[in-house]
Amino acid sequence: MPAQDSVPTPRDRQARLATFAVFFVQGLTFATLLTQVAALQKKHGLTDGELTILLLVVPVIAGVGSALAGAAASRWGSRLILRLAQPLACAAVVLAGLAPNVTMLVAANVLFGLSLGGVDAGMNMQGVAVEREYGRAVLTGFHALWSVAAVIGSLWASAAATLDLGLPVTFAIALVPAAAVAVLSSLWLYRPEEEHPAAAVQDESAGAGRPAGVAWRPIIPLCLAMAFLYVGDSSVSNFGTVFMDKVLHASATVIPLALGAYQLTTFLVRVGGDFAVRRWGPAAIVRAGGSVATLGFVAIVAAPTVPLAIAGFALTGIGLSVVAPQSFSAAGRLDPAGTGVAIARVNMFNYVGFIVGAALVGGLADASGFRVAFAAPLVLAAAIILLARGFQPRTADPATATTVVTP
Repeated sequence: MPAQDSVPTPRDRQARLATFAVFFVQGLTFATLLTQVAALQKKHGLTDGELTILLLVVPVIAGVGSALAGAAASRWGSRLILRLAQPLACAAVVLAGLAPNVTMLVAANVLFGLSLGGVDAGMNMQGVAVEREYGRAVLTGFHALWSVAAVIGSLWASAAATLDLGLPVTFAIALVPAAAVAVLSSLWLYRPEEEHPAAAVQDESAGAGRPAGVAWRPIIPLCLAMAFLYVGDSSVSNFGTVFMDKVLHASATVIPLALGAYQLTTFLVRVGGDFAVRRWGPAAIVRAGGSVATLGFVAIVAAPTVPLAIAGFALTGIGLSVVAPQSFSAAGRLDPAGTGVAIARVNMFNYVGFIVGAALVGGLADASGFRVAFAAPLVLAAAIILLARGFQPRTADPATATTVVTP
């Protein structure tokens, strides 16, 4: 691993720009599809239950895509995965808009989920490789650009609706150019030998005929933090507006401000997140993030008024925004050979958290109301504080940096 504050080469800067492009395209792709969920439901006459099942297909299949990406990247590198999977993700969204029936819509969703998992894992592998070569925290900046792209995707959806464009046209205008950017940027991404500079050494230390692996134990705190983060994120994304409507009886004009506050603070903190990590270290930042997110959920659960609830959603965005990039960064440090296996494993818990969050908060809301339901992500956000110790950088021992494990 390069020394702290190492001077990046022109090749490193090229790879960083390409990785920025990959994150941007992924954020745009994700938002372009999710902002049209209601339109897809209306087009195909889906009930709320059918729509829920359709939406849950994506994270389940994405988990499979992430696992496959981890296995493939250790051999062929993440550049090949991104070159194939990211254009497929763009194409899957366009196919979803073109789908003439529910069967074809499900097929498009399966393709999107598989590609989504591959891209999520692959882009963070490239991001960690860039961070390794720069010798300082840079990963949070990539996630900040993802947030910007997601906002742009949402704004485009609003503009397309104003222009009364059909779904296929709406999707194609955004994602055909995005697919082209994905293909071109893949030419600048790190090649396998650049991404896995220590792979040959690790293979030799693992023993003749035995592939180098990554132990599960040190990754578990990162996986749990990622899952707990996305329980909170899915709670806000799926039920924040419902909370504002049913619990606080906010007006239609005010209701969207809860999610808007969450997204805005997520972006703003990520812009400066890398500087904070360099100053205080990842463990301290994650611990602080868990504390602020917990305070935010307390404010939401206890909020007697709309302004306090919006402030709670904003605090939650501040706290949760730092956890994902630092989870991937810490996973990269636990994989000195740069195989990508650790990152793919952590990424799978993104989808676990999303699924659990939707089911947990939705079930508790039906049984006890939304104030009680939002106490669940509150408890899990507090648990992130305890898991922060696992984010502390460790001094790698070449003899024990990797172990052979059975998946």
